[in-house]
Amino acid sequence: MTYRNRKVLITGGLGFIGSNLAIRLAEEGARVTLVDSRVLGCGGNLYNIEPVRDHVRVVEVDIGEPEKFLDEIRSSDVIFNLAGEISHLHSQRYPERDLAINTLSQLRFLMSCREHAPGVRIVYAGTRQIYGVPEYLPVDESHPVNPVDFNGVHKYAATMYHLMLTRAGELDAVVLRLTNVYGPRMALDVPCQGFLSTFFRKAASGHALEVFGDGRQLRDPVYVGDVVEAMRIAGGATRLPSRAYNVGGPAGLTLYEIAAILSRQSGLEPPALRPFPEERKAIDIGSYYTDSTRIAQELRWRAAVHFEEGARRTLDYYAGNLSSYLNAQDTDPPCKLGHNGQKRRMVLSTVDAAR
Repeated sequence: MTYRNRKVLITGGLGFIGSNLAIRLAEEGARVTLVDSRVLGCGGNLYNIEPVRDHVRVVEVDIGEPEKFLDEIRSSDVIFNLAGEISHLHSQRYPERDLAINTLSQLRFLMSCREHAPGVRIVYAGTRQIYGVPEYLPVDESHPVNPVDFNGVHKYAATMYHLMLTRAGELDAVVLRLTNVYGPRMALDVPCQGFLSTFFRKAASGHALEVFGDGRQLRDPVYVGDVVEAMRIAGGATRLPSRAYNVGGPAGLTLYEIAAILSRQSGLEPPALRPFPEERKAIDIGSYYTDSTRIAQELRWRAAVHFEEGARRTLDYYAGNLSSYLNAQDTDPPCKLGHNGQKRRMVLSTVDAAR
């Protein structure tokens, strides 16, 4: 399977996962177009695509305005749909904003794909957050859907748009439900993006790590290179026995183990335990780790990079590129959201339309 000379559209292409995917596909010879609105708080960063900047095309527009990039939609052989907000705390504080970004914009984009590129393969970046508090571990695709925040609700709605239109024969979509993804190009200066970005920001900046609660909660972080490979496979597969796949890391680790590995690799003192803030406690899901059996059996994908190795690669990347990912004046930004100029008007106009 090769993407050489294939026309690829990546929404959210300046973000963490999208940029890593863009680099991989561009280096493989694909003709890559990135669509990214660069809305504040969603992690878009032009520096992310520095290695291939002269080999990809960037269209700065919201996917909720598909009329502005119809030619790109029509000509795409494969679409990787990674645009969206991932912050659970932001979704609780600004639910209409999350609705606009993760649901309304997605619906408008998919309606345009249905009209102008019927049957196109779309790989959608879903999330394990839709499952909510696990009823059993590891979590497989048959687990009940019980999201604990607006982000999970809205991401699930977008998931169902993709799957419904596929069942109707109007699109050819597959959903990858990602667990906690980490690696080079992760946004470090965007608040409320999850514990991994906080851990890596502090570790890369030489600040001691803190873990909320008793540190025994399990997670299975998955390296971004493994996620990119899962997307490549899903985008190029001629046969898809299923339409939704969990994509998780190779092993479950406690939060304390994750923090301890990063502390040790960064030469920091062991992490400290701190009480859970009430706001975060309300949406904490406890322990989670993924059953990725379905994608292993049907698409022959398995996570290959264990956390110790992935963490080393990630810290090595930031050691040489930290200034492009961290505001040195604000190494521990408050969890708040701001907009300015055109980006503010765009977000609010989309929200108004959702009312």
